[in-house]
Amino acid sequence: MTRWHTLTESFADIPAAMRLTGLPAEPNDATLNERLLMMSSETTTEERAVPSYAGRQWWKEAVVYQVYPRSFNDSNGDGIGDLPGITEKIPYLAKLGINVIWLSPVFDSPNVDNGYDISDYFAIMSDFGTMEDFDELLATAHEHGIKILMDLVANHTSDQHPWFVQSRSSKDNPYRDYYIWKDPNGFDENGSPIPPNNWASEFGGSAWEWDEGTQQFYLHIFFKEQPDLNWANPKVREDLYAMVRWWLDKGVDGFRLDAINIISKPEGFPDDPSTDFEKHTSSIPFVIANGTMVHPWMKELNREAFSKYDVMTVGETSATSPEDAKLWAGYDAGELQMLFHFDHMGVDNDPEGSLGGKWSYAPYKLTELKRILNEWQTKLEGKAWGSLYWNNHDQPRVVSRFGNDSPEFRVLSAKQLATTPTFYAGNPLYLSG
Repeated sequence: MTRWHTLTESFADIPAAMRLTGLPAEPNDATLNERLLMMSSETTTEERAVPSYAGRQWWKEAVVYQVYPRSFNDSNGDGIGDLPGITEKIPYLAKLGINVIWLSPVFDSPNVDNGYDISDYFAIMSDFGTMEDFDELLATAHEHGIKILMDLVANHTSDQHPWFVQSRSSKDNPYRDYYIWKDPNGFDENGSPIPPNNWASEFGGSAWEWDEGTQQFYLHIFFKEQPDLNWANPKVREDLYAMVRWWLDKGVDGFRLDAINIISKPEGFPDDPSTDFEKHTSSIPFVIANGTMVHPWMKELNREAFSKYDVMTVGETSATSPEDAKLWAGYDAGELQMLFHFDHMGVDNDPEGSLGGKWSYAPYKLTELKRILNEWQTKLEGKAWGSLYWNNHDQPRVVSRFGNDSPEFRVLSAKQLATTPTFYAGNPLYLSG
């Protein structure tokens, strides 16, 4: 893939306040919302142009190995895996025949959710090393013909990110609208504030947290320490796109976008009819089904950042059908290149089990697993690029689920499952194809 545009912004062009604290420079008055409106019949073909992903692409033939840094390789004996430890193993990984590393989050983070709560997009978590260590990893990987895929969390940040610290400081702070704040839906008989709606967090309880200081709720689809960003604010998107370009300028080769299909929230924030707090349901499927702006924003992200580089982009998209996938990863959709879907991951789940969902096993039929995988392959053929995976950091071990983890058959079944060319720290992950 050739580069479609020349990027003029460099690290030196980013104001020091943004580099050192994570706060963006004063946004330009020309908003990205206005640019979205310009995508009409008056917009020229050249302005709308995005590369087609049909035909042969390097990322369609890549062998991807997920590295979870904390447990991968500890180089200094402190009990925590780190970036120098990954660099140390690059020659070994090259001998395995892999050519892409999917690096689980290494951004600075208080680590409430294993790094998926980012407090600074421009810094490395101290547990893992320094930015110099990252640069050495990147250079060493490239010397061995291995590309680096970063794990980007853009639906939310940590509550310790400078944007949120500013946002919650007062209602009139310039960063207030970087997150989703709502007034209470009244007060109960005890005087306690009632959340704006009944949305349920992925991790249990309400998806809304009361802020005593400003007397409003903020939205957190995940932990309360992970406030959702307000993608409807064009300044937020502008800052996120600038951050993506900064990393791509540094030389990273693409991104896996975490929970990317929940960035668009349903207009009006209506109640979720499926919420059942006793069963620990999540409102994520409701948000996904009813958000209306995710595709315009993905086209915008691609146009403003991804399409300018020769990169690999993978979206984590739960509650997504093959028809949805064509909108996300169609060869000419102008959004992402491929998706991780979850259809086959639910085939052995027991939603009524004591642990619920993926942690409660239900017997499944092999024919149903084959049907799901076949449906995705045939419906995307010639139209979009798919990805198949057995395992990753979010899923129970594949050998126990779809193999046999008894002493007699564990090794044999693991080798049979390991015929896919992408791995999670040595375990099969996914096949692009």
